[in-house]
Parts: sequence; C-alpha cells; structure tokens
Amino acid sequence: MFSHSTKIRVRYGETDQMGYMYYGNYAQYYEVGRVEMLRSLGMSYSSMEAAGIMMPVLELKCKYIKPALYDQEITVKTIIKTLPGVRIFFEYELYNEKEELINIGSTTLVFVDMKKNKPTNPPENFMEKLSVFFN
Repeated sequence: MFSHSTKIRVRYGETDQMGYMYYGNYAQYYEVGRVEMLRSLGMSYSSMEAAGIMMPVLELKCKYIKPALYDQEITVKTIIKTLPGVRIFFEYELYNEKEELINIGSTTLVFVDMKKNKPTNPPENFMEKLSVFFN
C-alpha cells in the first residue's frame, strides 16, 4: 500500500453562501491529491503524457460526511491499495483541521496509449517506483 498526504486551504471562491465548499470541488481536491502523490514519486502527469501515456478518469465516487469550510486547511490523503494494471484505483480521505474525517472517495483511472488511443499497461518507471511499497 502507498499513501501520501497534502494540504489545501479552502478558498472563498470554492464555497457557497453558507461557507461550505461546493460539492463539485471535491473532485478537484482528489486530483490535487493524485498529482502530489505522483510528484512524491518523482513523476508527473506531464512527464507521462510526454511519454505518450494519458490517464483519464473512468469512475468517481464521493461521500460527504461533514462540510469543508471556508479558510479551513484540508488534508487530502491519497491511497493506492493495490498495484495497478491497465487501471489504477485511488482512494481518498479528507480531514479538517480538527483531524475529523469529512469526506471519502475513490477514482478509477485508465492508462491510455495516446498514439493508439487504447488502454495500456502503466509505464515501467512508474511501476518500479511504486512496487517498492508493495513488497
């Protein structure tokens, strides 16, 4: 299993009149979690795309437990529980400043060969960096 945490402060423009983060913004926080997780492995989406691999989202699930509020610092914990194949599964846990669990979610992404426009296996260098956490 591999997990990584990053922090994001809820901005005013992400909230509704009640000061609650708008429900659609949670997916963006998940993306930040994924991007920062890749960075922690020395990778990036742009380097994968430059190598001809894109990762579109196939599925998104999101469960709201408590609201994220304006100006709160949210911890986004991103978890990979199984080594990826053609698909990669991410789980997310969002915590407020009191370390209360406020949201859980998951996404399924697919590795796609950009030239063939078909699913493909993950890049070897990505698997090498990730596999050390699963031994």
